Amino acid sequence: MTTVRLPSNTSFDPVQRAQANSFVEWRTLVSDSFVPLEVRSDASEFRGVLRSRVLDELSIVEVTANGHQVLRTPALIARSERHYFKLNLQLSGHGILIQDNREATLRPGDLAVYDTHRPYTLAFEQDFRTLVLMFPHDALDLPADSVAQLTARRMAGDEGLGRLISPFMAQLAENLDALSGTTGHRLAYNAVDLIATMFENELSIRRDPTTPGTHADLLTSIRQYIEAELGDPDLSPAGIAAAHFISTRQLHKVFHEADTTVSSWIRMRRLERCRRDLRDPILGDRSVGTVAARWGFLDAAHFSRIFRTAFGEPPSTYRRG
Repeated sequence: MTTVRLPSNTSFDPVQRAQANSFVEWRTLVSDSFVPLEVRSDASEFRGVLRSRVLDELSIVEVTANGHQVLRTPALIARSERHYFKLNLQLSGHGILIQDNREATLRPGDLAVYDTHRPYTLAFEQDFRTLVLMFPHDALDLPADSVAQLTARRMAGDEGLGRLISPFMAQLAENLDALSGTTGHRLAYNAVDLIATMFENELSIRRDPTTPGTHADLLTSIRQYIEAELGDPDLSPAGIAAAHFISTRQLHKVFHEADTTVSSWIRMRRLERCRRDLRDPILGDRSVGTVAARWGFLDAAHFSRIFRTAFGEPPSTYRRG
């Protein structure tokens, strides 16, 4: 296995390239590059190449390889704490994605999402090339249980929003070397925002207009409201409940059913917005305190503590990274 790296003193982050010339090498490489996976192939000879860019917790990886299968099993899932989504863009060849009792056949240009916290199988019978964007659940301002309705569903690259997003993602694959530093960080998160828009559109298309609103629909509406009001330091459960004509008790119940709380969701979304802004070159002249206040954190010391707890380093250190 050969990995090509630029010198450590290079002023920009290099695209990482790793090549496997045997299936044994590929099996190790794939699990090390994503989440632990079981990899299968009957080929006597095997070759595969990964080109990747890692930006914080976002990974953008171009995969070119001979046909094989990857499986995410319950045993492997039990070893992982962080929850990620993967979005696949099929660039060449054909693939089959299986998750949540659904199966999607992917042709070039097609997109599909899957969740690393539940079992899945991804199979390619022949040579293929695909782009994988892997990002944590909390990078999306959508409930994970809503995204679960879209797993292993083909999102065509030649219709609807797919006609816009598929070419954008393909350009990412062709220009991984441009995704360096703060500009690359911004572009990568722009891609996540575009994906969230596509998911929202797909969910609205699939929703039956004759079916009364569910807790999931209410949760989606509330989260969209929170997202729009994140910068308000006075954002509170009471105000959110009033804006949706429900009691605070019902509000807490809706979030409890999604295995979270109102306060933790607000805090997490604010931290995520702060993290993006701290790496945004356009906002480089703003102090850490100004960035924090923009998203409702008025106590600088408190912000620094919870940012470090969430991301492992103080915001000032993260900004210089």
